[in-house]
Amino acid sequence: MSGKEVPRAGLLKMVLAGKATNAQGAAALRVSPRHVQRLKGRVQAEGAPGLLHRGRGRPSTRRLAATITAQIDTLRQTRYKNFNDCHATEKLREVEGLRVSRELVRRRRRALGLPAKHRRRPRQYRHRRTPAARMGHLVQIDASPFAWLEARGPAMTLHGAIDEATSTVLALHFRPTEDLHGYATVFQQMFTQYGRPLALYGDRINLLIRNDAHWSLAEQLRGAQDPTPLGRVLHDRGIGYLAAGSPEAKGRVERLWRTLQDRLSSELRLRHITTPERANAF
Repeated sequence: MSGKEVPRAGLLKMVLAGKATNAQGAAALRVSPRHVQRLKGRVQAEGAPGLLHRGRGRPSTRRLAATITAQIDTLRQTRYKNFNDCHATEKLREVEGLRVSRELVRRRRRALGLPAKHRRRPRQYRHRRTPAARMGHLVQIDASPFAWLEARGPAMTLHGAIDEATSTVLALHFRPTEDLHGYATVFQQMFTQYGRPLALYGDRINLLIRNDAHWSLAEQLRGAQDPTPLGRVLHDRGIGYLAAGSPEAKGRVERLWRTLQDRLSSELRLRHITTPERANAF
């Protein structure tokens, strides 16, 4: 018996013995007096086993058809093998036309013995910086080296920009390595489509700010180092640059890389993309 059904036997014995009324038994069991009458009849006819739910042991009328379950299992082991549960659910809905829930996809993955793509991490305390109030106030930029094409093509670095207030991805561009051309292309895409932000937030990389200890005589007299070529571009357009003290400080763009390394790499594999040119076009 379930925890809900265990106390029913004793209460119904009291009602049958005349020690409690149907109304009192109904109030204690949180059911109607009419249902108490039905339960009394079951106890008299079958004893305590008559209190078990009538649907116990029967297959659910809402269960998924065996053919659909087999189709999901086949797709999870072939086409969507390395997809996480949420991403696989979206693909099963959008591409395969299967109306399934994320929990069902997770249960089928576990039934197949497939490991989860990401290990659940315990919640960690973070003292969060107050995000920008409006779109364009602050944009986080970064680059992520990763095997985006897996073994099908060369290693690449994805340059990107994300708005801090709205989490809108403003620009993305693949390059062989993190370089000036990659950031310049991201800036060109961002300025053309969304306009110029008030400030950028990124690493202390020497492509964007001077991080060397060398000062020329003119710089010493002026009290400031000359900017890098990209830094000069930002300065001439009135765009400020804030250098983060740690990767965690620019957590929004770091979380974007984690999402893209999971989903974007799977989408590139699904479309059989093998070159940087096709990857940038996608």
